[in-house]
Amino acid sequence: MHIFSKRSMTDVQREKVGNTRRDILKTAALGGVGTAAVGAGMIANMNMAKGVKAADGDPIPIGQGAGYTGWGAADGNEFRNGLNMAIEEINAMGGVLGRPLEPYFEDTTDQGPDQVIPAFQRLIDSKGVHAIINGYNASVATAEYDVIADSGILYLHNNTDQSQHDVISSDPEKYFSVFQNDPVETWYGPGVVRFVNGLEGENLWQRPNNRVAIITIAQRYSVRIAEGARDTLPEAGFENALFETVSFPVTDWGPVLAKVREIDPAVIICTHWLPQDQAQFMLQFTPNPTNSIVYFQYGASLNAFREIGGPAVNGTIYATVIGALQDKMGMAFQNKYRAKFGEDSTPMVGSQTYDGCYLWAIAASLAGGSGEPGDFDQNVKVADRLRSLIYRGVNGTCRFYPEYQAAVPYPTDQENCENDPSLGMPHLFLQIPDHKKPPVLISPDPYTIQKFQTPPWFS
Repeated sequence: MHIFSKRSMTDVQREKVGNTRRDILKTAALGGVGTAAVGAGMIANMNMAKGVKAADGDPIPIGQGAGYTGWGAADGNEFRNGLNMAIEEINAMGGVLGRPLEPYFEDTTDQGPDQVIPAFQRLIDSKGVHAIINGYNASVATAEYDVIADSGILYLHNNTDQSQHDVISSDPEKYFSVFQNDPVETWYGPGVVRFVNGLEGENLWQRPNNRVAIITIAQRYSVRIAEGARDTLPEAGFENALFETVSFPVTDWGPVLAKVREIDPAVIICTHWLPQDQAQFMLQFTPNPTNSIVYFQYGASLNAFREIGGPAVNGTIYATVIGALQDKMGMAFQNKYRAKFGEDSTPMVGSQTYDGCYLWAIAASLAGGSGEPGDFDQNVKVADRLRSLIYRGVNGTCRFYPEYQAAVPYPTDQENCENDPSLGMPHLFLQIPDHKKPPVLISPDPYTIQKFQTPPWFS
């Protein structure tokens, strides 16, 4: 039986939380909460208002359970970097109302439920963490949600999973403290079709035919993205000429590439997201290429893609629904991140937990402090502040669907964004003009740095 089921909110508690929400919204109108303010300034101002001069109170334990070893270690170590960097900055400004944050980390290795659940339990039971701030655990589905619900602590993650919508909306009271501070993966498929169609609309590319090849792996995340793209193709006048599922890791792309070359598609959409496998695809594609735009899913954001692929990756496109922007705020973060963790680090990934930590810290400060495991009354207040926030971080704007507690994407969700970039997190498309340099943001406006360039393999 869940602890929360024993201590569910009473009508009096709901009324109290509702009144506090109204008070916070009044304060927000004066203090700038929900505007494009830097999180550091918001926390510093709240501490100043409370007369806090230093983070010298009892530490607040903050946890993270990610894959620091295993197949996802490249991302996992960036998630740790991003959280550490945010905590150092927040502590320097007085912490959360005078209490410094103290990080604790547990390795989830291959990220299955048998690794993630014990890691989370150790963080909660042994360390007493008030929040777990993660990137992703790709193989866990939503099994960890019940661990969070039992404790009542806040959980901010980037699993990028449609299950967030399904589970939270099925029992919002039980899962009140689970938040996904990026959009779910089902936006990726429609987003790439929208992007390619937009290139043609801007006269940056002319499709040679209507054929599209889609390549995926037998993993729920990748298949959902592939199916979303396939189902959206007819709206843009495309046809799905190939839908191929491969087993990973993939070292030999020859059989798949033979099928690709036979249909000669206008666009290749690969939703397999491991960077080393993506790089091998390009190494085997470019010696005998088709005149196709090549799109990869997320993994190409890691330096390993460019290091392994070398010149063969020049011209490729990839997307992510969360990543550091290349505007003034985003580049200041990226430069600071690389200075701290090295030129080979990947701030596009570390930015996820960096913003996640600031989101939680701001919400906890607004709520009057954080709650330890079992302190449902206080953690309900923190969760309510998160739902109310519109936070402009280094990844753009994070605004949660209240019924799903996942971020709204811009511009893909036109119904909820209405072409207003301040209302959603940008679905970023980047191109690699030169493998020796960082990728360049080519969509969406107004965040674009450079326009799409014709890939070098086009004849």
